[in-house]
Amino acid sequence: MNTYSINKGIGRTVEFKGLKAQYLFLFAGGLLGMLILIMILYITGVNSYLCLFIGIGGGSLLVWQTFLLNRKYGEHGLMKVGANKRHPRYIICRKSVHRYFKLNSKLYQP
Repeated sequence: MNTYSINKGIGRTVEFKGLKAQYLFLFAGGLLGMLILIMILYITGVNSYLCLFIGIGGGSLLVWQTFLLNRKYGEHGLMKVGANKRHPRYIICRKSVHRYFKLNSKLYQP
């Protein structure tokens, strides 16, 4: 009879070499973007040594920043920071205070 192993990773986030969740996708998208940028630069006739320097420099900067964000904010921290920036710091109320305590006669008719 066949035996099947049970997947123990159900419900866990995706992880690769310490990068978790959205950082993994940010890393892969950044490397893909760097590859496309280098290809465009090379096709347009930019010096190949300059393309190589930009590729190595940009790729290493991308790796460093992605692992830094992963270490600093954790698995869900980057989404929390983004959500926090969308919330208003305070609510502005331009009406005078007595207008809030006025009874509206249309609402209280018997």
